Amino acid sequence: MSKRKVSMEEVQECEERYGKSKLVHSIMRHVAETLSANLEDLYIAIGWPLYQNYGHAYDAFKLIAKDPGPILDPLTREVTEVCQDGGKAVPLVSHEVKKLLVKNIQHKMASQPVKICSTIEIKCYQFDGVLHIQRAMTKAKGAGNEDCHVKMTLIAAPLYVISTQTFDKNQGLLVLANAIKTCSEEIEACNGKLVIKVAPRVVTEREEMHLLSEEEDSSNMDDEV
Repeated sequence: MSKRKVSMEEVQECEERYGKSKLVHSIMRHVAETLSANLEDLYIAIGWPLYQNYGHAYDAFKLIAKDPGPILDPLTREVTEVCQDGGKAVPLVSHEVKKLLVKNIQHKMASQPVKICSTIEIKCYQFDGVLHIQRAMTKAKGAGNEDCHVKMTLIAAPLYVISTQTFDKNQGLLVLANAIKTCSEEIEACNGKLVIKVAPRVVTEREEMHLLSEEEDSSNMDDEV
């Protein structure tokens, strides 16, 4: 299947899942190598049950980072011993494995801010149109808060990148959507128009730089034509 036939939402979803899986595997592999344990056995004991119970081990790891007990303690198995009581629940995760796993999770999953960007097009052909656009941009920036500062970067008129950086992805998406709405309402009140070229999405720093470069190259090509 051609990548061109895959929607941006599908691409973002796959990239996000890949990133989560990569981090989980990195943590599991480090624990296995440090303890000279078998990685597959570690997945059987911890990884796969967490994937099954939480949808993705990454989501379970986030909970473990805060309070490991409720997540790791239930990982038990039934073994049969020669005694009157019969089977007995024995912890599947040893104290040594649990301690090292929690340490690695807390170290590698420390909160990191995410960058959220959107590409928009703003036009206003009225008298003092540039001033109207500047006021609309100021309104958009004002839609941010202490946790999510909104920034606007000119690529090449009429294209702009509007972005925010935050520890809370959902809040960042809401803030950016509201900033775009505020900017749109302000410019439309002056008979201008705002068009969303790329919807708000989480990007890496490399993706952001590529986006700026790609959009600028595209604008230059349009000018030449």
